[in-house]
Amino acid sequence: MTRLNSDVIGAQQAFTSTLSNVVGNLATLIATLVAMLFLSWQITLLALILLPLFLLPARSLGPKLSAITRERYQLDAAMGQTMTERFNVSGALLVKLFGRPKDESATFAQRAGRVRDIGVTTSMYSMVVLTALTIVAGLATALVYGLGGVLVIRGGLQIGTLVALTAYLNRLYGPLTSLSNVQVDVMTTLVSFERVFEVLDLAPGIVEQENAEPLPVGPTAVEFDSVSFRYPAASEVSLASLESVDSGRLSSEPGEMLLHDLSFRIEPGQMVALVGPSGAGKTTIASLIPRLYEATTGSVRLSGIDVRTATLQSVRERVGVVSQDAHLFHDTLRSNLLFARPEATEEDLIESLKAAQIWDLVGQLPDGLETTVGDRGHRLSGGEKQRLAIARLLLKDPSVVVLDEATAHLDSESEVAVQAALARAMVGRTSLVIAHRLATVRDADLILVVEDGQIVQRGTHEELIGAGGLYADLVNTQLLGSEETNVDTLA
Repeated sequence: MTRLNSDVIGAQQAFTSTLSNVVGNLATLIATLVAMLFLSWQITLLALILLPLFLLPARSLGPKLSAITRERYQLDAAMGQTMTERFNVSGALLVKLFGRPKDESATFAQRAGRVRDIGVTTSMYSMVVLTALTIVAGLATALVYGLGGVLVIRGGLQIGTLVALTAYLNRLYGPLTSLSNVQVDVMTTLVSFERVFEVLDLAPGIVEQENAEPLPVGPTAVEFDSVSFRYPAASEVSLASLESVDSGRLSSEPGEMLLHDLSFRIEPGQMVALVGPSGAGKTTIASLIPRLYEATTGSVRLSGIDVRTATLQSVRERVGVVSQDAHLFHDTLRSNLLFARPEATEEDLIESLKAAQIWDLVGQLPDGLETTVGDRGHRLSGGEKQRLAIARLLLKDPSVVVLDEATAHLDSESEVAVQAALARAMVGRTSLVIAHRLATVRDADLILVVEDGQIVQRGTHEELIGAGGLYADLVNTQLLGSEETNVDTLA
């Protein structure tokens, strides 16, 4: 985030105050040299010979200033990350629960102290440069007085002309001193430019083809055809200079293949469930449908069209996702809903809330739809956030619904309400459901059992129970806590 705010501000200064300062001082410098040249070419030549001396202080200290400026920006980024992750509502609660407030405060104070030290060091460097420039200007003035005195004695220069030249000399070395300070500012500003352009130069991982066409409107089939996937190398997706990672250690080798030759089809209106142990690749499979990731080999098709040849806008419009962690903005209920469809009417909002089983709650709130949900929706319970996310999905009205552990962390009462809302959301839509609680997917038209990135079993609940294997093992594992229930009771 610091690259998008403080670094941009630093780069902006180069085009505002720094640039105007350079233009003004250069104009004064040129005009003064021209005037001096008419009065005495000898003294003007001496003044020009001494000009490089004004560049030495800034040139010698500039690299050091650039280095500590980059360190300061990195520390600013780390402090900003701490504020975002640890000092927000959920982060602060976690810190307190683990008894780490003093440790986190000490870490933050240490970084803030280093930023303070860098500020002091920067000021000292600037003072050193300014002092050196003052000394250089004094020496240059003394040399000009010496040469002028010799010329006056020899009759080559009048006293009045020498006085005028010394006055011009002050007008000459003043802009030179300012320009030398600008050189220091530019060196530190270049750090901001580098960090900003590191972001701007990043190529997007998902690129729309030039001849991409929108997906057709209507019921949508989802098809995976021999799909394999691996994450790209870290060096391909990471910034060239990371705040808290040694970029020199970033691997240039792509990761291991996570998904292996997956093929399946979900017909329009059909519900397919993905089950399997954690880390099997279920969420990665789901992420390929809205083209959040790109298949390494094979193709993912919607309505028979490869998502890589379709416009990103149409793909994202056709696919709606509800994850286990429903993200809400620190805004009103209305704004969070309208994020899905800004042109939605009041009736549309109410209808989606009713379908998501949450209108009764919203209707009882003093401010109704104008109620602010708080940072990440912390003023709502987990079940309420999930139902609001479902209402947002219904408002979007996608033809494909992806449910990624949408009820994973809910209590029984909330889960019942959310399941009712989800059932409404899936009516008439092509659905892919990921769930650890296998009782929630027993009515799926097809269950795909995933292990180590491969589909190891497929069939209905009854077929998989009868066949034994991983699915039956998962069901048994979940039912071990109940002495009165076994696999047969779910069959």
